Amino acid sequence: MAQSWAFFLLVVLCFCCVSDLICGSNGERVFLYPQSQKVSSIVSQRYRTAYHFQPPKNWINDPNGPMYYNGIYHEFYQYNPNGSVWGNIVWGHSVSTDLINWIPLETAIARDTPSDINGCWTGSATILPGNRLVIIYTGADPEKRQVQNIVVPKNMSDPYLREWTKAGNNPVIQPVGPGLNSGQFRDPTTGWVGPDGLWRIAVGAELNGDSAALLYKSKDFLNWTRVDHPLYSSNSSSMWECPDFFAVLPGNSGGLDLSAAIPNGAKHVLKMSLDSCDKYMIGVYDLKSDTFIPDTVLDDRRLWLRIDYGNFYASKSFFDSKKSRRIIWGWTNETDSSSDDVAKGWAGIHAIPRTIWLDSHGKQLLQWPVEEVESLRGNEINHQGLELKKGGLFEIKGTDSFQADVEIDFELTSIDKADPFDPSWLLDVEKHCREAGASVNGGIGPFGLVVLASDNMEEHTAVHFRVYKSEQKYMILMCSDLRSSSLRPGLYTPAYGGFFEYDLEKEKKISLRTLIDRSAVESFGGSGRVCIMARVYPVAVVDGVAHMYAFNNGSATVRVPQLRAWSMRRAQVNVKGME
Repeated sequence: MAQSWAFFLLVVLCFCCVSDLICGSNGERVFLYPQSQKVSSIVSQRYRTAYHFQPPKNWINDPNGPMYYNGIYHEFYQYNPNGSVWGNIVWGHSVSTDLINWIPLETAIARDTPSDINGCWTGSATILPGNRLVIIYTGADPEKRQVQNIVVPKNMSDPYLREWTKAGNNPVIQPVGPGLNSGQFRDPTTGWVGPDGLWRIAVGAELNGDSAALLYKSKDFLNWTRVDHPLYSSNSSSMWECPDFFAVLPGNSGGLDLSAAIPNGAKHVLKMSLDSCDKYMIGVYDLKSDTFIPDTVLDDRRLWLRIDYGNFYASKSFFDSKKSRRIIWGWTNETDSSSDDVAKGWAGIHAIPRTIWLDSHGKQLLQWPVEEVESLRGNEINHQGLELKKGGLFEIKGTDSFQADVEIDFELTSIDKADPFDPSWLLDVEKHCREAGASVNGGIGPFGLVVLASDNMEEHTAVHFRVYKSEQKYMILMCSDLRSSSLRPGLYTPAYGGFFEYDLEKEKKISLRTLIDRSAVESFGGSGRVCIMARVYPVAVVDGVAHMYAFNNGSATVRVPQLRAWSMRRAQVNVKGME
C-alpha cells in the first residue's frame, strides 16, 4: 500500500525533538546524538561490498591499464600492500572472464628500480600489431620526479600474465622541456596511431602553470619524442590527472578501437580528473594539426560535463574487443575517517564497469552497467501500474535491501506544473540538491527511490528527480542525498546532484536504475544521462534491517508503469583460494 511520506517525516521530527535537534546557521536540520546513544561499530564486514571490485584488504585507488587480452579481462589498480591508507603504491592485478568475478594475482609492477622507487603510479595498456602488449605507467624516481616507464609480459604463454619485465631504457619519457613541472607529469593514456604511422600518447601535466595533455610520438613505443604542442591545454586549472582519450560515434553504443581506422562522423572525447571528479569534453581530433578541438569551450569549469556526479575519480576506459564496446572504470574512496579505514583494514572500491557511448545528438556521454552484472540477479519482484500521489510512499518488498538492483520508470501525468529553471543552479548543483531535498515539495518532484532506510526513517538515502522548465526545454535534476544516510558522526554525507536535458514532450518517462551494495549506492538516471556513485555507512546495515521505497513528494501525480527489483548474489571478488 502507498503510505504517506509525510508520516515518516513526522516520526523523524518527533524523534529529533527528544534527541537534541537544532538548526544550523543556514537553517538546515542538524542532529546531535547523545553520548549515551549506542551506535554499532563501523568496523564491520557488513560494509564490505558484495559485488563491487575491491581487494581482500588494504588501500586501493585508481584503476590502471584495464584491457581484454586473449580471452581474459585484466584489472590493475593502485595498491598499498602494507596497509589501508595511501602509500607504498604498487600495481595490484586481478583477472576475470566476465568483469564481475575476479581472481587475485601477484603484484604486477613493484617499486624496485630507480625510475619507480618512490611509487608505481597510474598508466595504461596498449595492444600493438601482432597482438603484442605493452603497459606505460608513471614512476617516481629518487628525486621524486615523475617519469614514464614501460613494462611488457615476461611469459606470453601464461594466460594470466602474472609477471612483467621492465624495459631496459626506462624511464622512456622524462619531464624535460621549458615550463614543465617535473612533479606534475603523470598518467599516460592508451596509445593510438596517427596518419603518419607513428604511435601517440598523451600525458597529464602542468605546463607554464596551465593544465595540459602533452603529446608524445614513437615508432616503436620505446623511444618517445615530445610534440611541440599539447594535444590540448587549458588555463582553467594547474594539473589534469588521469587523462583519457578515445573515439565515439553519435548514437552508436558500440565502441571504437583507437588502434584501428576511425570512421567518418566520429567524435573524440578528452576526459580529465580534477576538482575531485572526472570531467570531459567532446570534440574532434584534427589530424592535420594533431590537436583535440572541443565542440564547446566553457571558461567556467564548474559547467564542464562530468562522467559521474558523485564519489567517482581517476577513471580509465578501454576498448573491449570481445563485445565491441568501450568500458570505463572509476575509483570510489571511503567517506569515513582514515582511522576507521585502519581499523577496518581496507579502503576503496571500484565502481561497476560501465559501457560508455555518445548520445545521438553528439552532446553528452551515456553510461550503463555492463550487462554481465545481471548474472547476479535473483528473486525478481515486479510491480506495474503504480500511482504515486503527493506524499505517496510505496515499499519495495521481497528483495535483499542491502544487495539489490532496482529499475523504475516514472511517468509524468502532466508537465505543465514544472517549476521554472534557474541557470545559476548549474554552478553549484550540490547546493541546490541540499536546498531542494526529498522532503521539499515542488511542482513535478521530488520523486524517486529511498534505500537503506531504517524502521523509523531516521537513516535513509534518497535518490530523486525534479523537473524544471527552461525557455525552450526541460531540465531534470537528479540528486543522491546522503545527509541522512547514517547516524554515525564524522562521515562525509553530501547531497550529490547533476542536471540533464530531456525531451519530455516526446518521452514522458524518466528511468532510474540503482545498484545497492551494502556501502555503495550507484545510480543511473535518464537512461544513463546522469550517474551518481555514493558511499554510505548506515547503522541499519550492521543491525540487519533496512527498507526501500518509491516515493513522490511533488504536487503532480507520478505514475510508475513498471518497477522491477532483484536481490543480488555475492560475486567472487578477489577471494583467496579462488584459483
